[in-house]
Amino acid sequence: MAYSAMKRLLLMIPLLIVISFLTFALTHLSSEDPAVVILHAQEVPDITQSLIEQTRAKYYLDAPFLVQYWEWLQSAVQLQFGHSFVTGEDVGLRLWPAFFNTLKLTLISSVAIIVLSLLFGILTALLRGTWFDRMTRTTAFVLTAIPSYWLAAILIIFLSVKLNALPTSGLTGPESYILPVAVITLGYTGIYFRNVRSAVIQQLDQDYVLYMRAMGVPMSQLLVYVARNAMQVVVSIFCMSIPIILGGSVVIENVFAWPGMGQLSVKAVLEQDFPMIQAYVLIVSVLFILFNTLADVINMWLNPKLREEH
Repeated sequence: MAYSAMKRLLLMIPLLIVISFLTFALTHLSSEDPAVVILHAQEVPDITQSLIEQTRAKYYLDAPFLVQYWEWLQSAVQLQFGHSFVTGEDVGLRLWPAFFNTLKLTLISSVAIIVLSLLFGILTALLRGTWFDRMTRTTAFVLTAIPSYWLAAILIIFLSVKLNALPTSGLTGPESYILPVAVITLGYTGIYFRNVRSAVIQQLDQDYVLYMRAMGVPMSQLLVYVARNAMQVVVSIFCMSIPIILGGSVVIENVFAWPGMGQLSVKAVLEQDFPMIQAYVLIVSVLFILFNTLADVINMWLNPKLREEH
């Protein structure tokens, strides 16, 4: 178990190096010269070739590509991502506050997704074939099919504009979390609850459950065994929902003007702020790999068969 976990953690290192290299390389494939982007951001009226060369030298852009990458990687390991091409500020001054705003939104949404997925997944598994099961699955299908920006617009119109019950945008207090969390939760619960339902149904059809039922074991005690054996699905949901929501928060954050990484990344792309783009892609990639590895390790701990295979 410990050996398998260590092996998976060590495998992350070359994967992260490859991702960091691709991230750095892709931004350098842009047709726009970074030096010109910097000069435009500084509103320099007359951009000459001499000025471009001076800017390249100042920002170390005239060094060979691999040298630039190595310097950037050394700084990135220390969570230093250089200076913004647009504002000239340290990338971290804008990145980390935005990251924590997105992280809080993601964690709250992930907890809500797990609770609702477990609740409806177990209930529909126990009541499979009934009107409740059919209605819940149909509702989930509809919610999953609706684009998140449509769902956000519907909630804003009814709850913010017509009822004036919640703020339409921004982060002004605890009530600002309700609408974006609701949109994220409704969309992802429609997907994940089906996974929980399938896992619970699979356990309910196992021989040990049929035997325990025949022995008259109470349903509450039976559900404890079923839930424990279906726990791998829950672990996967929690570990995978965090990086997925973090990476996919672009639409939601821009609809609700949420001061997070999604909104920051869109602005960085539009302004061609390469250091900010590199930092965003790298952080989301690292979190995705980290939580994916964490899910595998926890599932190995929960499932003896997986431990034997590895």
